[in-house]
Amino acid sequence: MYLPYLRGRQFELIALREYAQEKGDSDNLIPIIEPVRKTTSSLKLAVAVFKKTNLRYAVIFNPQVGDLKGRYLPDEYREIINDSNWIPAFVVSNNVNEISDYVEAHDLNHVMLINSRRVDSTSEQYIKFVSKPKIEFIVTEENKSLKRRLKDLEKNLILLNDSFIPKSRNSDYLDAPKELFTEENIFYEEEGYFGFSDYTTISSEFTEGGTTPYAVVIHLTYQKGNEQIWIRHFTSESNDDRANIQGKFAEAAEKAVNFLNHKNIQTVASQELREYFSEAKYPGLGMIKKISIKNHLELINSIL
Repeated sequence: MYLPYLRGRQFELIALREYAQEKGDSDNLIPIIEPVRKTTSSLKLAVAVFKKTNLRYAVIFNPQVGDLKGRYLPDEYREIINDSNWIPAFVVSNNVNEISDYVEAHDLNHVMLINSRRVDSTSEQYIKFVSKPKIEFIVTEENKSLKRRLKDLEKNLILLNDSFIPKSRNSDYLDAPKELFTEENIFYEEEGYFGFSDYTTISSEFTEGGTTPYAVVIHLTYQKGNEQIWIRHFTSESNDDRANIQGKFAEAAEKAVNFLNHKNIQTVASQELREYFSEAKYPGLGMIKKISIKNHLELINSIL
């Protein structure tokens, strides 16, 4: 099982919404959504599709970034996600008692805990909490001592990796056109995990929308012959200023489309990119990100 960790911004949610519509009968993904906006319209649209397509999903009740940082989800959010497919999720640090009280007060079940680096997973307080029947999923970075402690508790343990390596400038991707992204699709089950998780093809570091970039990059994952998943960074060449963003996209898209055709990669997202390129249309940076994320979701779903 793959559990992509995405922030609840417009284009991340569009990617999930379109993926849900296109996944068919396959059911290998449980997206984890961290709401970061006060407005609920984008999530409302996505949840309607999730319900229709029977996609199970997790929503973090105590977001750590964005507009909702430091508070639990307001009532309007909880009203939207009130259906049988959702999983209540919480980021755990030094707030174990607080989360435990919240879970009991709202009678939540099938709860997902996402361990931050600040949580003491060896403490009696933490182990007592995760041992409760209400706790079903635990998302964590590699933690051998926790894995040993949970071995006999029948919990679904998910390995979280930060697989995407960000660069300080988009143009820096010219020097690193391809990299290994993950091997967890091969090994997670034999290593004793229920599933694996990452932040898809975007950085785990949360940033608000920026200015027009000097360079345009299209990030696409693909599977190599040895089953590893690699990522390619297709970067524009005319990166001396912010002018002609459409031309920069065309430069990056040409590289990407040539690669897709050479490898005969046929995802819905890749076909969308081909169409923008062939019609000489610039879709905007948000749509480029959406295509990148959706291509990754399609890839992992098809592999699993």
